[in-house]
Amino acid sequence: MVLEEITYFIEGKKRNIKVKICKTPMEKFIGLMFKKSSPPLLFVFNKEKNLKIHSFFCKPFKGVWLDSKMKSTKIIDIKKWKINFSGRGKYLLEIPKTTIE
Repeated sequence: MVLEEITYFIEGKKRNIKVKICKTPMEKFIGLMFKKSSPPLLFVFNKEKNLKIHSFFCKPFKGVWLDSKMKSTKIIDIKKWKINFSGRGKYLLEIPKTTIE
C-alpha cells in the first residue's frame, strides 16, 4: 500500500498526514468499512459538493471535510453504526481513532 503525505489546514493551522488516497468508486464505497486497522483515508472528488457518509461496519474515526484549498470546512468525531453525517468539501479525510491516539 502506497501512502502519500498531504498538507491540510484546521483553523488556519497547517497539518501534515500520511494517507491512502481513494479515487475509484469502489475505494470510496468501502472506505473504512470492515477494516480492523487502516491508515487515514483521503477521498478525492471532482468538485466541491455536499458529501454524506455513514459509519456502518466501521470503527470510530474523525471525519474532516476539506475545501478545494485543503482547508477544513467541518470536523466530526464519528462513532460506529451511525448514519447521516454530511459536510461540504472536495475532499474527505477519514482518520481512524487509533491513528489519533
